[in-house]
This record gives sequence, structure tokens and C-alpha cells, in this order.
Amino acid sequence: MFPSGRPQPLSLMFLLGMGMASERINCPSKCSCQYLEVNCTGQQLQEFPAAIPLDTRQLILAANNVSYLPAVELSFLVDLVYLDCRKNLLGDDLDFTFIGVAKLVYLDLSFNNLTQITFSTFSHLVSLVVLKISDNPNLVAIEKDAFINNTWLRHLDVSRTGLTFLDTSTVQDLPNLRFLGLSDNLWHCNCSFLDFITWMTESNVHFPDADNTTCYTPEGLRALRMPAAEARLRSSCRTQLYKQDYVFVCLIGFCMFFAGTMAAWLAGVCAVIYDVHTPKGEEEEEEEEDT
Repeated sequence: MFPSGRPQPLSLMFLLGMGMASERINCPSKCSCQYLEVNCTGQQLQEFPAAIPLDTRQLILAANNVSYLPAVELSFLVDLVYLDCRKNLLGDDLDFTFIGVAKLVYLDLSFNNLTQITFSTFSHLVSLVVLKISDNPNLVAIEKDAFINNTWLRHLDVSRTGLTFLDTSTVQDLPNLRFLGLSDNLWHCNCSFLDFITWMTESNVHFPDADNTTCYTPEGLRALRMPAAEARLRSSCRTQLYKQDYVFVCLIGFCMFFAGTMAAWLAGVCAVIYDVHTPKGEEEEEEEEDT
């Protein structure tokens, strides 16, 4: 206890110095650390940094060459709420990666090499509010139930990816969704995509960069914005059949005709066989009984 009831300036500086030294000891190599934050931006890291303080709540790994996020090491960071991994080399093996960081609120995986999002990718992130997976040009598939457990999701960005289709229920069943980025994708605006486009025009969700949220295929709808594409599709999809639909109808008709012909032929054959093998005496008795 100091006589004045408070630490003297020299002692205070000593205590602060000890705290800063302790902070530096616990900070990963090439990273900077502040209170509950570890920032490793642009350090050309090849791997997930080691010795991250266990009480870290904000981890920034942006602009590195990390290709893999170890689930075990991440699971030690149970209080992590903010993870920025943009501009790395993360691939498609992210299933069960985030199983131990259930408190995560913000996740940025943009500018990576993701190829697909499955149910197991984010299913454990029950507190997730912001998810950015834009600028992944090899991302071509998002499973229908990929976000079914992310009911708090408010901001979702899948712009500038390789997506051509997105099932309506994938986003329609997110009760808190308010922001959805869809621009500069390769949307295939056929009749199967009509329900999604209709949901877009009727929902209260905000779609940024709407001028660039357009159809890529078919050629007749190229560069057409979604509201205009909906009107075109609604007038055509309800009245027209595709070539494969006509083939299917013709095939069903032929099968029914063939089945009816075969049934009639078999009935005729059975009648002839019965008539040939029935004894004459029995026929006469039957005639006498009838008279």
C-alpha cells in the first residue's frame, strides 16, 4: 500500500510496462495486439498464427496467404465474436471448421477460393449476424439448408461469385435478413429461378447495387434486371413447355397406348385359348341348361 493511497508515477509506469511486456509475450509473431484484439493484416502468413491469447474477441487475418483454418485451434477461442479472413487462399474444406466458435457474430470470407457452402459449413454459428462470402469466383453452389441455423443473420453478401442459382428457401426462411448482396453473379434466369426473382421483388430485404443484379443467361435475358426478368419469365413460363417437356408427354402417351394395346391383345389370346381348350360336351350341357 502506498502512503498516499495511490501508486506513485514511477510505480505506475512500472506496472504499465509489465502489462505491455506481458501483452507482447502473448501476442503471435508478426501480429499486433490490443485489448482483446489480434491484428495480423498483410503479414504474408502461410498458416494460422500460433499462440493467440485465449480471451481474444477480435481476430483479423486479412490479406495473407492462409489456406486452412484449423478447427481445433479456433475452438480454443471460445469468446471470439469477430473474424476477418478476407483476401486469403481458403478453399472448400470449411465443413465443421467453426464448430467451437458459437459466439461468432461477424465473419468475412470474401476474396478467397471457396467452391461450395454446405449445411455443415456455418451450422454451428448460431449467433452469426454478418456473413461476407463475396468475391469468391469459384463458389458455384450453396446448399438449400446452408443457413438454416443462422436465424440471426442480418447481412449476407454473395456478390461476384460463380453462383447461377439460389433456392428461395435458402434466404426466405431467415427472419432477420435485411441486406443481401447478389450483384455481378452468373444468374441463370429460367423458370426454375422465377420463384426466387418473385421473392426478391416482394420482400423487404435491401439489395445493394441493384443495377448490376442482372441475368447472365439465357442470351435473350442477358443484362436484364430482375424486375424486368420477372415480367418476361412470368409471361413465358406459365404458358410454354420446354422441348424435354414435349418429349416427356409424348413418351407417356406412347407408353399408355402400348400398354392398352398389349392388354387388349393378351385378353384376345386368353379368350381364344379358352375357347380352343373347352370340351364340346361341356358347351352342349351349358346350352341345354340355358334352354
